[in-house]
Amino acid sequence: MISDSRQHSPAAERNRAPIFAQLQRVLPASGTALEIASGTGQHAAHVAAGLPGWRWQPTDAEPLALASIDAWCEGLANVRPALHLDVLAAPAVGLPIPVDAVFCANLLHISPWATCPALMQLAARVLSPDGRLVLYGPYLEDEVPTSPGNQAFDADLRERHPAWGLRRREDVLAQAHAVGLHLRERVAMPANNLLLVLERAATKLTA
Repeated sequence: MISDSRQHSPAAERNRAPIFAQLQRVLPASGTALEIASGTGQHAAHVAAGLPGWRWQPTDAEPLALASIDAWCEGLANVRPALHLDVLAAPAVGLPIPVDAVFCANLLHISPWATCPALMQLAARVLSPDGRLVLYGPYLEDEVPTSPGNQAFDADLRERHPAWGLRRREDVLAQAHAVGLHLRERVAMPANNLLLVLERAATKLTA
């Protein structure tokens, strides 16, 4: 029986299928993945179930989220127990290193800017030479007009917390470049979100 400690995110319910479709496309058939800020655990459960060749390590900075993640992933043999991980704090104990992918959805706009360079440094430290960092969420882009929905979302975030807000894609990529990670692919996603795929070798951007 699945535990009733599962938390539920309507947004994760909506975006899990489009995210999974892209992960299935950009990742190899097998490997080990580290998920940063797993939240409720809905993404971890959905992706791990659909990618049985992958061993998935969910994490979150909120201790209360760990029980929800484990409850959603109950019965999935390829998901490790959730670990407490705050990228701004000391490294978590027990992380599988190296990993073939780091996945992070909807974190950078609801955390201080310092989270971005810390996330990049962590990814550069744990990724295998051919590993990929996959980021999902809303971004501001210099060459793309910001949708009214994202403008309103950004204003709401900044009203809720002065350190929050949508990040410029260019600023995020600058932090990635500083640790040797480069954009492989930019994928437009539903509801004005982006999937950014980064790796160590610089390659031509595809949109």
